[in-house]
Amino acid sequence: MEKTNREKIGKLVGMAVLLAILIVLQLIGNFIHIGPTNISLVLIPIALGAMLYGPVYGGFLGLVFGVIVLIGGITGTDAFTNILLNENPVGTIAICIVKSTAAGVVAGLVYKALAKANHLVASIVSAALVPIINTVLFILGGLTLVGPTLEKNFVAEGSTLLYFLVIGCAGLNFIAEFAVNVIFAPALNRLVILIKDKQTR
Repeated sequence: MEKTNREKIGKLVGMAVLLAILIVLQLIGNFIHIGPTNISLVLIPIALGAMLYGPVYGGFLGLVFGVIVLIGGITGTDAFTNILLNENPVGTIAICIVKSTAAGVVAGLVYKALAKANHLVASIVSAALVPIINTVLFILGGLTLVGPTLEKNFVAEGSTLLYFLVIGCAGLNFIAEFAVNVIFAPALNRLVILIKDKQTR
């Protein structure tokens, strides 16, 4: 019983720390623009939470990220999301919530499946999947849910919506987010092992 309670407290403290890091990183990310969108610095804590505590907690951290993006849109600190929210609130809310939540859930599921064979491989794949899923669902959502709004406000004459989303929005942002997650994956792997080892003692 004592060990179970200690594990629960450890998980709550760990999630609180990850949430605090996520919020701070997202606030910082609001001021780092590559193209019309902000770079997402919060994908590392989402990946770490998914590895440490599983898909539900990874999804929760992703959900919080999506909510923070929406708050940035509502307050106007995220100009891109603000425009989308004003003209297509339902589609914008769906994109913000679904893409990051799904990224956390899938990362947790994949890590759980692969960690049985190799922890390092599981960490690298899971960390890489977070920006991939987040970006792919953003592009799909942009094409299907808020396409007319994007074309009206952001797509230059002579260009296409797909080019704007893939190159203009996702391009350098995705490369930066993917590179950071993969580079830090071995460190995340070591951190996960240390924390889980400490929790089992």
